[in-house]
Amino acid sequence: MSQDTLSRLKGLGLIGIHIVALAALWPAFFHWQVLIVLGVVSYLTGALGVTLCYHRTLTHRSLRLRKPLEYLLAIFGTLALQGDPIRWVAVHRKHHAHADQEGDPHSIHLGFKWAHVDWIYQHNVALPTEEEARHYAPDLYAEPFYRVLEWMSLPLQIALGVLLFALGGWPFVIWGIFVRLVLSYHSTWLVNSAAHMLGYRTFRTGDQSTNCWWVALISFGEGWHNNHHAFPFSARHGLRWFEIDMTWWHVKLLSFLRLADSIKIPSKLMQQRLREVATGVAKPATRAGL
Repeated sequence: MSQDTLSRLKGLGLIGIHIVALAALWPAFFHWQVLIVLGVVSYLTGALGVTLCYHRTLTHRSLRLRKPLEYLLAIFGTLALQGDPIRWVAVHRKHHAHADQEGDPHSIHLGFKWAHVDWIYQHNVALPTEEEARHYAPDLYAEPFYRVLEWMSLPLQIALGVLLFALGGWPFVIWGIFVRLVLSYHSTWLVNSAAHMLGYRTFRTGDQSTNCWWVALISFGEGWHNNHHAFPFSARHGLRWFEIDMTWWHVKLLSFLRLADSIKIPSKLMQQRLREVATGVAKPATRAGL
């Protein structure tokens, strides 16, 4: 299947998910339990699956989880229906390699709508091919578990839907699958769009990344995006006392429980040097010392 055909199918799928999610407006599909289902499944798939596992653990190796926990959270991430771990990691690593330049799959220079969603389903030459995905994510491709997950996105989603239907019928399915996916998609996409346009910049990064507080609140800390682009290796994105980073709280808890180690954060000196460059206090040459 060609890349363009796959992209068109993704576009149709996204439209379908958004349309079905509108059924949540029908009173018959609402009762207070659906909000609990929405919250729990969103937390497991979005906060733990995508943000903690896909992004900070697998993409940037900001920390190391115990393997059974890593694999469990990777399954949760697959249920977010944003792509399997290999594909997701490859796209994001390519984004960092060409941030807001030619080759960036969702460069903000092509407009807000492109960076937000159009890059997924329109003709996009910057999306990694299968060969490029193996190049950008060789560590994941080397593990049979992640190669199996390449084919498990739809079966796992169907299994979750069957479970939700058994527990609470169609209201649980509508809210636990479709409403949850719509909210999860847009909170993730806003990191690519709004957090490259709105907010403030603490560090000079060579791209348009910004720290956007409201995106950070709805994405478990991912909105401190300028900080992240300055220090992609960091397990902590909210680097100032007022920059709330809920995922970092999870990392500290997992470390306390001895379920995570090899946690990386930038030193105060590293932060100061890039902050000085950003404000013009020091010459860019000081970055060479990092």
